[in-house]
This record gives sequence, C-alpha cells and structure tokens, in this order.
Amino acid sequence: MNKSWWKIASILILVYVFIAGMLGPLKPGIIRVDPQTVSTGQELVLQVEGYNSHYLEAGDAIRAWLKLDDERALGATSVQSKSETQLEAVFAIPQYLPVDKRSQDFVLVVDNAVDGVSLLPSAVFVRQDSIDPDMGLKVWKNTPIEGLHYLKRLTFPFRNILQETIRNTYFHVALWLAMVTLFMASLYHSIKYLRKGLPDNDRWAVAYTTVGSFYGVLGLVTGAIWATSAWGKPWSWDVKQTMTLIALFIYLAYFVLRAAFEDPEKRGRLSAVYNIFAFAALIPLIYVIPRLTDSLHPGNGGNPAFGSQDLDNTMRMVFYPAVIGWTLLGVWIATVSFRVERLHQRMLEDVDS
Repeated sequence: MNKSWWKIASILILVYVFIAGMLGPLKPGIIRVDPQTVSTGQELVLQVEGYNSHYLEAGDAIRAWLKLDDERALGATSVQSKSETQLEAVFAIPQYLPVDKRSQDFVLVVDNAVDGVSLLPSAVFVRQDSIDPDMGLKVWKNTPIEGLHYLKRLTFPFRNILQETIRNTYFHVALWLAMVTLFMASLYHSIKYLRKGLPDNDRWAVAYTTVGSFYGVLGLVTGAIWATSAWGKPWSWDVKQTMTLIALFIYLAYFVLRAAFEDPEKRGRLSAVYNIFAFAALIPLIYVIPRLTDSLHPGNGGNPAFGSQDLDNTMRMVFYPAVIGWTLLGVWIATVSFRVERLHQRMLEDVDS
C-alpha cells in the first residue's frame, strides 16, 4: 500500500478533475451584441445576449457602460431586461470622440447584484466622420465605472470565444505539460545510460518516451477539437500546430531508429543520443518558434496567453491537480511498460539459456 499511494492518488485526482472540470458552472457572460457598429452623434440601442445570466431576476438594478479606457466610459441612459438572457441598453454617442482614430472600439460592461460583472471586449465600434480630439474632450460626458459587484462563487471564467470549451484547459494544456515532464524523465535516463550503460536506464527512457509521445497525440487531438470550436476547423496549419506535429514526428523517428538495430548496446547508445537531440529540438519547436511568428494559438505570435481573466483562482483549483494527475498516470503507465519489457527480456534470456 505504501508503494502504491501515488497510483491511487493519480486516479483520485483525475476523478476530481473530470467531475469538477466538467460540472463546474461558468460565470455569467456576454455572448454577442447587435449592432456592433455605430456613428458618432447617434443614439445606440444595443441588444445584448447574455450567457448564464439572470437579467429579469436582477430587475432594474442592471447598469451598463461602454468603456473607452481605464478612465473614460459612457453610461447607458436606460437598461431594460427582455428576458433572463436578453437586455436592451441605450447609449447617447457624442458627436466627437476624445481620440484621433476614425474607428474606436469600446468594451461593454454590464453589472448587477445577481450576476456580478460581465465584459465583452471590442463589443462596439464607433465611427467618426470628423476627427477632433479637443472637441471630443469638451462634449464627452464621462460616467465612472464604480460600485461593481464582484461575486465570490465557485465558477469558471466566461470567455466569449471559448465559452464552455475553456474546460479543455484541464485536458489539452495539462496533457502537454505532463508530456514535457515525461520527455524530461526520458532524457534523464538516456543521459544515465550514456554514462553507466545500464540496460534498465535504456528501458526507462523508452517507456517514458512512449507514454510522452502518446500524451502528445492526445494533446493534438484535444487541440484539434478545441480549434474546431474556436477557429472553425480542426487543423489550420497554424505555426503552433505545425511545430508540434514536427516535434512528434521527431520522437516517432526515435522508435524507427531503435527498430533498425539488433545489438542492444548499439541500439541503446544511438537512441540515447538521438533522444537528447529530440528533446533539444522540442523546446524551440513548441515554445520558441511559435512566439516569433503570427499564431492563432494563445501565448504565441502576440496572441496573449491565459491571464487572470482566464486561468483564475477557481480554474487553478482544477488545472494544477490536472497536471499532477496526468503526470502521475503517465509515470504509472511508463512503470508498467518498463516492467513488461524487463520481463520480456528475461524470458528471452531464459529461452537462450
């Protein structure tokens, strides 16, 4: 029992991840608005569609703003609930804006005591035919955003693009981190094999590489599922997808290389050297190159990664255990693979003798 506690822990942790990750509700949010464009000097009647919202329950206590920046915002002249997920907000757009842009995007902020604060970035674009920032400062009627309701609930953050698919963070992202950990363990045993030449180190390297490659495939599959929802199709040859695929093909070649040699010692040494090369290529392929080019993937090519509005404290309660659980499960599978290979080798030695 003492030797198996971490195996039991891996199962319990992943059971928790599946239950909490799939059943935990999302915070109320804003799916879309209509219209999305308006000209200066017009009255904007904005139709807002919420998600997990309770607009009727909130009643007349709903407030809305079009936020220009951290200091300036336009308050709605009236807000009317149409249903629990539909509301109408009216804004008086001034004749000029205090900016020198032809088109300026505004963040929609909706607040009430039942749902708390909901945001929709770049919700409305205001066009101005005449640009006069000085006149814009004069006619701008600022409505400070204050007295917001920040509710403390066990809910996951709502993101307009991701919506419910944000739960894939516990699988796609966690699997990738576990994969890198397993490849690091494989690298460690390959280095030990080159130093000491013990067959068990070679077997451990193979076991960890096998499970790490399997996790990599799972990461590609879960990523393709996520991309279908977020980007419209499972595979778009995004630089992150492409570099990841290349990295996995490099590790696939590791197994092809091993199959090309019958002598155990030669096979072990060559594959150990190649394993070091594969890991050295892995890091720049999946972490460096995507950051240097345009990419749809979060955290690459100027596309921001998860921050406080995405991976908040509630998600961390599931995400970090997910990384630990997937890693422990991978170590468990690698341990079983190692033992099977060692038994197989002993059976061959018994037959030869």
